Amino acid sequence: MAFVVKLPLNASIASQGKIGGFSGFGIKKIGCQSLRRSFVSAAMSSSLEQTVGNLSIKSKEIGLPIMVNSCMGKMGKSVIEAAVNAGLHIVPVSFGAQEESGQSVQVGGKEIQVHSPSEREDILASVYNEYPELIVVDYTVPTAVNDNAELYCKLGVPFVIGTTGGDREKLHKTVEDSKNYAVISPQMGKQVVAFLAAMEIMAEQFPGAFAGYSLQVMESHQANKKDASGTAKAVISCFQKLGVDFDMDQIQLIRDPELQVEMVGVPKEHVAGHAFHMYHLTSPDQTVSFEFQHNVCGRSIYAEGTVDAALFLAKKVQSKAEKRIYNMIDVLHEGNMR
Repeated sequence: MAFVVKLPLNASIASQGKIGGFSGFGIKKIGCQSLRRSFVSAAMSSSLEQTVGNLSIKSKEIGLPIMVNSCMGKMGKSVIEAAVNAGLHIVPVSFGAQEESGQSVQVGGKEIQVHSPSEREDILASVYNEYPELIVVDYTVPTAVNDNAELYCKLGVPFVIGTTGGDREKLHKTVEDSKNYAVISPQMGKQVVAFLAAMEIMAEQFPGAFAGYSLQVMESHQANKKDASGTAKAVISCFQKLGVDFDMDQIQLIRDPELQVEMVGVPKEHVAGHAFHMYHLTSPDQTVSFEFQHNVCGRSIYAEGTVDAALFLAKKVQSKAEKRIYNMIDVLHEGNMR
């Protein structure tokens, strides 16, 4: 992941790279080695025992038990691998689509049995009874978000949900009405969330600081992502509060794999899973420009953030903290990420 901020003092030295009608960016091919740099970084080491606190003897022996639903999906698999590496215990059952029912999948050295939606309640009740410190992680499809959340709340199972889509207002109301523990966030990448938080602070404290500046936004994601990134929209919203006039339909979406590799600089091996965002601001007289850039290859950043969210939530449950919806900002504020 990389965040880049540039301030050319004269327009003549600003880069003139173009992609389609998009000018102003000097696009560099940035391999994953360079992506380790970050604009905002918050990481502190702590052991699983320190983070989770006083779990039962059984859970200490096996590690925090988590159940990852939609384990056959790319994000589900990534979360399981990250959780195994962190020493968590993967419960060997998962909910999936109807057509996946009865299948088993090997992920992170664990064999997981997939069950159909119709079996969800009985299976989850049984698992929760066996593992009272259970945390459920949900990376299912948008159409399943609300039904799954209702089930988790009905049984009182704490859960982390990184799935986007669904009826978000209904989702929040379900959790609030049930007084259940949950971490809900459409963006699980800790460093990206930290960057967004910094942008929001700047927008709140310095409204109008970029009044009169023009903005160009380009974002590149895998070809099957049709809509504009929610993260890009959140950043743009901050720029709007800072005085920039920009409509969301002006975002340039790059979904052509060839352009992504040759012009944006996405490594070929990550064309099917990446998030490259670039924001270019130019002063009214063209003498000053700013560039903000954050690039993500693969899904590990989201998987690692999800594991931290699960550990955070387990600690809240164990300490009998307020039962409510938490988000990744709360996880960041806790300051005990791995």
